[in-house]
Amino acid sequence: MNKVEHIGIAVKSLDAGNALYEKLFGIPPYKIETVASEGVNTSFFKMGDSKIELLEATNPDSAIARFIEKRGEGVHHIAYAVTDIKAELKRLKAEGFEVINEEPKAGADNKWVAFLHPKSTKGVLIELCQDRD
Repeated sequence: MNKVEHIGIAVKSLDAGNALYEKLFGIPPYKIETVASEGVNTSFFKMGDSKIELLEATNPDSAIARFIEKRGEGVHHIAYAVTDIKAELKRLKAEGFEVINEEPKAGADNKWVAFLHPKSTKGVLIELCQDRD
């Protein structure tokens, strides 16, 4: 893993979340997009070499909707940049981590993504990210 790529924060309203973080950081998000396959709208704020991602559910069955219903708004995941996501998934699985995604999938911000289950990472949802370009 190369660095913390971003921290994902679940919010009930992307508009309200963006307004709050714009005040906090003094800048607007550099990107807002929908990831239909995950049932989320996202926005990204650049913070030095890392980013903050806000995630809003677009349907009540999405993972973000279930997370907010169970735990409320807040930190949802930590994402780490990797150079070779397939090799990293294989390595982590061999090390005993529970992999949620056997294969990387297209995610927000032009990334390939895969997740590790919080049961195997001391309660933290871990996302692996690799640039799609």
